[in-house]
Amino acid sequence: MRILIVEPEQAPEVADITGSLPEMQQIVGGLIQAVYPFPERVALICNEEGKMLGLPRNRGLRDEVGNLYDIICGTFFLCGVPPDSDNFASLTPEQIAQFQERFQLPEAFLNVNGRILCLPLVSQNE
Repeated sequence: MRILIVEPEQAPEVADITGSLPEMQQIVGGLIQAVYPFPERVALICNEEGKMLGLPRNRGLRDEVGNLYDIICGTFFLCGVPPDSDNFASLTPEQIAQFQERFQLPEAFLNVNGRILCLPLVSQNE
């Protein structure tokens, strides 16, 4: 199964996995949770206890107009969701390209006057 792994402060990386539960748990560092924040048939698989465990903030999730509504903590990965199956599947090449671009820049999170700001981390070379 071809997936896209997104680690805190890193660009996304394509990986091939078998899709076994222990393998998915190893990637996220614990129990897995599947969330479906995208209109595409793509699942975001993260550590179910990432926030409670204090894992590093990774990427923000935004609504249709760009407002931050959640922060994924710890490493997560993206995989495909077939229409008639309870199993996960490979991302298509188009989905890989789309989500590599979407999550390309790591993000920093700042608490300013009780609001969380999410800013892209741009390297000194850019």
